[in-house]
Amino acid sequence: MLRVSAVAERAGVPAVSLVSEGFVGQARNTAAGIGMPGLALAVVPSHPDVQSDAELAANVANTTLGMVVDGLTGAVAEVGALSEPDPDVPVFEGTYDEVNRFFTENLWSDGLPIVPPTRERIEAFLAFTDRPADAVLGNALPDNRAATVRSVAVNGVMAGCRPEYMPILVALAEAMVDPAYGNEHSGNTPGAETQIVLNGPLIKQLGFNYEQGALRDGVQANTSIGRFWRLYLRNVAGFLLHQNDKGTFGGTWRVVLAENEDVLAEMKWPTVAVDAGAPEGANAVSVARYTGAHVVVSVFGRTAEECVPYLADALVKYTGWELIFTVGMANGTYRPMLVLSPIIAKTIASSGWTKAMLQQALFEQARMPARLFEQYISGWTNLVPGKRSLFDLARLGKAPKMFGASRDPERLVPIVFEPGHITIAVAGDPLRTNCYCLTHNGMLGFPTTKLVALPDDWRARDRPRSGSVQLCGGR
Repeated sequence: MLRVSAVAERAGVPAVSLVSEGFVGQARNTAAGIGMPGLALAVVPSHPDVQSDAELAANVANTTLGMVVDGLTGAVAEVGALSEPDPDVPVFEGTYDEVNRFFTENLWSDGLPIVPPTRERIEAFLAFTDRPADAVLGNALPDNRAATVRSVAVNGVMAGCRPEYMPILVALAEAMVDPAYGNEHSGNTPGAETQIVLNGPLIKQLGFNYEQGALRDGVQANTSIGRFWRLYLRNVAGFLLHQNDKGTFGGTWRVVLAENEDVLAEMKWPTVAVDAGAPEGANAVSVARYTGAHVVVSVFGRTAEECVPYLADALVKYTGWELIFTVGMANGTYRPMLVLSPIIAKTIASSGWTKAMLQQALFEQARMPARLFEQYISGWTNLVPGKRSLFDLARLGKAPKMFGASRDPERLVPIVFEPGHITIAVAGDPLRTNCYCLTHNGMLGFPTTKLVALPDDWRARDRPRSGSVQLCGGR
């Protein structure tokens, strides 16, 4: 709404954005980020979902209406610009503790100690890319701040990354600023978190964990790069708690999921990146935002036919309001991900199944009654107005015909538009039969894949050598 208001104001047409009381801070910060801090807001007190019709009408009449009138009759909002520090001028000098205190006070830290981004450390990161330090990768919403190669290096240092991770960090920044990803939604109230999937030779060359403990912190590459994403969201995109980040609960950053490409090659299954269009064997990062994750424990079976029903049940069981991205708020954008442990993936493949066959079977079996689907999108929630049935939505052309095959409320309908919308990854303990299901945030963090560009001689480039330090204490 604010972005539409900004377009109108720039055209000389007064505009006002209606904002629920809980989103006023986010609206003001977003307005500043798009360069128009003076955009008029009209506040709706409390939250519309918990008010009676009479309460809502009274609040709108007594509070909101006057703000609308004032906003429409006031001056057109002025266009401003973000004031940024000179990247060549040091912002602070002090001890390690003093630097961390300064960064925390300025909201540049995630609450954990950061590695001070000294000029020497930044230059070490820049040495692992051929792109100029001031090259702009795009603008990061909602603050609309230019994402530069230098800012990638700065936040990579802070996150505890190694300089040789720099090409991956640049690719991630490119994904973040890609409009197809929808980064401006990263602060929405469900508090979804981004999962990074890595493919290519860099998995082994840089020591990523792709076996036991995948998705747990403890390995520098997986952990620090996951932290980099969150820091870049804060420091460049502008997502800060109580401001643009309005996650009701939220979570912390996710460590990088590196696929087990040895097992995928053995089964002749494509990687996540190849499924997304990347060349075979290429280094690539894929990102998507997920509202939650759930372990599928002790998958049992000796054939694909025996394993799939449990996996399909998990996809259905852990999917709820996210169905508005299948039919409703945005059609066909729901992309749940299922991470198979290698032993389960190989069990399924040993039945002669390709990944596409597994996706087809999951598409056919991961279904729910139409009445339950409708409850999720417009019965228990108000996310799809009108409370139309799936049958009516299909008849009106607002949903595929398969959702309106009959009026039977007990008929089973799929949770995605097509089999390929179920993302399949392979990682984790090679000899454990547990799998992992992630529910996707639809168009609000749509899957986006970027190739990792390496300098021709990147493996021969010098790694930095730090001076010696004295450590005290024991384990």
